[in-house]
Amino acid sequence: MDHQNAGYLNVYGPPSASAQFPYSPRGNFAPVSPYLNFDPAYLAQSGPEWIFPEGASRQRGRFELAFSQIGGSVMTGALLGGFNGFYTGLKETAAAGHVGSVRRTQMLNYITKRGAGIGNTLGVIAVMYSSFGVIFSLVRGVDDELNTVSAATAAGLLYKSSAGLRRCAVGGALGFSLATAYCLWTGRDRLQQMFSPSPA
Repeated sequence: MDHQNAGYLNVYGPPSASAQFPYSPRGNFAPVSPYLNFDPAYLAQSGPEWIFPEGASRQRGRFELAFSQIGGSVMTGALLGGFNGFYTGLKETAAAGHVGSVRRTQMLNYITKRGAGIGNTLGVIAVMYSSFGVIFSLVRGVDDELNTVSAATAAGLLYKSSAGLRRCAVGGALGFSLATAYCLWTGRDRLQQMFSPSPA
């Protein structure tokens, strides 16, 4: 039985070395794909990795980036608030003399409340910033650093608008400063090319 099965399997004989590792007929010994039997050198490797519709932008716009910015802001705020709540909870429960399950419960309360509060705050600011960025991009028809600075300033003004004129101005100034620093950091190569002396 085993001999008969072996005969069925070996009816064509063992595969040759040339069948396992074929080479291109062009004479340059380039390996041919063993699955589709073609020379991979014919494929252009220098083209773009992503397919874009004709006339579309090569990068994601403000609306597509808004979702990741909002989600990232909420998660970052929750993480920072959780650490802050953990540190505050350690101090407060130690000062109150809580031990055991009472201290654990109080610690969890501090962590969840601070995490949810800061995460909600950063999420609301990210929604405002993204909304203003999308509106400015649609109105101006271009997406550049001016939209980033304007959206951050408007978000800071709107977020603090109910706290009085002075705090509203502080919020706008903070948004303007953060956006300006971000634009200077991301565009530092372009700025160096602009201000570097041209060779004579």
